[in-house]
Amino acid sequence: MSGPDAQTKMQFVYSVRSRGVTDQKVLEAIEDVDRGLFVRGIFADRAYEDVPLPIACGQTISQPSVVGMMTQALQMSPRDTVLEVGTGSGYQAAILSKLARRVYTIDRHARLVREARAVFDQLQLANVTSLVGDGSHGLSEQAPFDRIIVTAAAEDPPGPLLAQLKPGGIMVLPVGQSDHVQSLIRVRKTDDGLDYDELRPVRFVPLLEGLGKDT
Repeated sequence: MSGPDAQTKMQFVYSVRSRGVTDQKVLEAIEDVDRGLFVRGIFADRAYEDVPLPIACGQTISQPSVVGMMTQALQMSPRDTVLEVGTGSGYQAAILSKLARRVYTIDRHARLVREARAVFDQLQLANVTSLVGDGSHGLSEQAPFDRIIVTAAAEDPPGPLLAQLKPGGIMVLPVGQSDHVQSLIRVRKTDDGLDYDELRPVRFVPLLEGLGKDT
């Protein structure tokens, strides 16, 4: 499968930058990872629009500018180990892989993990480990993490995830009590406790416990 032509790619990156993603390394990662590989079926021709799109298992692939904003908010270094809760299409994890030393991504839907893993293999992303599991409990066997990103909305930052964040670490996630009122927040773990920054309104699918019923 061929990627987008140069003009499409340029317009795609420009649309992300125009919505507030200014970190050059994040923009380079977005330019480098072909979103078209993660969008299938009838929505494939919309892969390079700055919109969220439906994927399997009732989930969505996030709006590229939101992916960029969340990635930028993590303030990653090349030495970081990152946990992503909610693999979805795998697009966010692929972006993270360009900026971090190691990415662990976990999803409750086995089908999504299987399909994302196939794209990771195609892109030869050797630093991404994708797992099926209940992401609301994190991944204790690999903790602590320098950065944690959650791509589904909880009412509050989950305690198990905060516990798995290193001192000095950052977690970025949407929080809100309904599908309509959510805020993207950044949590920093300091010696004195937790610092919270509210970044922007967003809409994400809810963070659910347990495993999906798909196979």
